Parts: sequence; structure tokens; C-alpha cells
Amino acid sequence: MAERPPGLRGTDKLAFLLALVPWLMDHDQVTVQEAARQFGVTDAQIREAVNLIAVSGVPGDTSQYQHGDLFDIAWDRFEEHDEIVLTNLVAIDDSPRFSGREAAALIAGLQYLSALPEISDRTVIDSLMTKLARGASAPPSSVAVAPTDADATLAVIRDAVAAGLQVEFDYLTARGDREERHVDPLRIESADADWYLRGWDHRREAVRTFRLDRITNLVPTVDPIVHRPSDVTLPDALFVASSDDLLVTVDVAPSALPLIADYIPAGTRAAEVDGRVRTVIRVSHFHGLKRLVARFAGVVEVVEPSEAREVVRKWADDGLARYRD
Repeated sequence: MAERPPGLRGTDKLAFLLALVPWLMDHDQVTVQEAARQFGVTDAQIREAVNLIAVSGVPGDTSQYQHGDLFDIAWDRFEEHDEIVLTNLVAIDDSPRFSGREAAALIAGLQYLSALPEISDRTVIDSLMTKLARGASAPPSSVAVAPTDADATLAVIRDAVAAGLQVEFDYLTARGDREERHVDPLRIESADADWYLRGWDHRREAVRTFRLDRITNLVPTVDPIVHRPSDVTLPDALFVASSDDLLVTVDVAPSALPLIADYIPAGTRAAEVDGRVRTVIRVSHFHGLKRLVARFAGVVEVVEPSEAREVVRKWADDGLARYRD
């Protein structure tokens, strides 16, 4: 907190007032002494600022200051108990606000961040959620983000990374096979809503990427890792091509082409077909192809091979049948 010299003047006083008013709004009720400690000024300077705020405002339609055009405070509490409570706000209240639904969505995201193991100091997040709830144009809906199995897995792996210990787990591959893995955990990364572990796979003797929601029976070991992050070159891309990957031809809307760019092999030539772009994408399994098509429903169409078209068609028909039932 920067110390301010006694007797604020000119631009210093203006900057002080511009910082003080939002702070008073966020805290509803504070004492003169609390405000003085927050801004590193004397009690007398806070009282002077409050008196100045009380005669500040924005003129109304008559171009004159009428009732309601000025800030106001609870004078009895200020004069008798040294408490500052703003009772009328002007100009600031006219600024755009989040709707109740927008605030609820942001609060849900902050709750999710607060639940992550690496977030040790949640004070700032709690304060921000309170401000969002208070500053919305309507009361936001009550939301709660329930912990998931991936969150528990994430916590165990983060502890192993910090301690430099190997982990063992069962992994469901993209082809639907369940395999035992023994891994040196190197890094945890996220893409969209999914979390991934990047580590040295002792079974494959290479760096591999594992999606956390496909990991089960995770067990931290007492064995120190053999390969450290400084010893292994991790590719910049989260997903690395494999000789086992499947190539699928798709037609995609031109505007959506950048969204699937990570799936298009380097050097692939695209062609325009009936207003769409025909290109080739790389997927590890047809199950992954179904997820990709679902994510970009209506803008991506599978052309070939016929097996891929049939897999996606059957998957869509099964989903539609559930809605009919």
C-alpha cells in the first residue's frame, strides 16, 4: 500500500476519490479508521473526502443539482460512530451491468477454479464472486459446481508431480482397450473442458498424453521419477500424430475450418465442394470422430471412408431414438 503525503491536492485528490468511491460501494459499511488504513492516509483526510463526495454528483435534466443528483451518506452514523455508508449513488449506477444469468455463469466458472487443487488462496475469488452477485442487474441464480472424479485424479497427479514420484493407473485408450500404465508425470495441461497428463510412459518408452477422465485405479508410488521435465522434450502440440491414426475425409463450412485445424495433417490440400471445404482430418479412433462431429454439428460432414460415415450415422440415430423414447 503506497503512503500518501498529507494534504492531497489536485490530481492526487481526484485519483484518491476515484479509488475511494468504488471501494466504499464494495464494502457497504466501513469505519473511517478502516478506510484510512486501506489507503494509507489519515482519519482526517478520509473525513474530508467523505464530505467532498457528499456534495458531488451529476446535474439532472434541469442542468441543476436536485434531490437525488448528489451522492448521500448516512450522516448520523458518520458523525456519531465514524461509520461510512453510502445511501445514494449517482452516475456509477448508470454503467452497464451483467445480467443475472451472465453473473451466474461467471460465478459457476469461479467456483470451478476455486475447487482446483493449485488454487491455495481463494480469498480473491470469493471476493470477486461477491462483487459479481452484488453488481448484477438482477439476483443471479444459485449455482454450485460439484466435484468430479477428474478433480480427484487431478489432485493426486499434482501431488505426484510436486513430489517427483511415479504413478500407476488403468487407462481406457481411444480404441476402447483398457491398459495398465506406469508413468513419470511431467506436466498437466487443459484443453477446452478436458484435463490431460503428459508423462513418460515406461511401457511405450516414450512421452504420451493421457486424458484424466479415462484414468482409473490411480495409485501414486514411492518410486522417484526417472525422466524429469528438464530431461525430456515435450512437443508444443498437445496431440502428436501416430502411425495408428485414422484418416477421414470431411466437408466443413469455411468459417469452421480454423476450429478443426489441429486435426488436419500438415501438407493436406483442401478443395472447394458445393460451397464447403473438403479436407482430411486425423483421428485416433472413430469414437473420437463421433465427438468431433457432435461438437461441430451442422458444419462438419463425414465423406469417407464409408465405415466412418456409418459409425457416425448409427451414433446419431441412437441418440435420436433416446429422445423419441
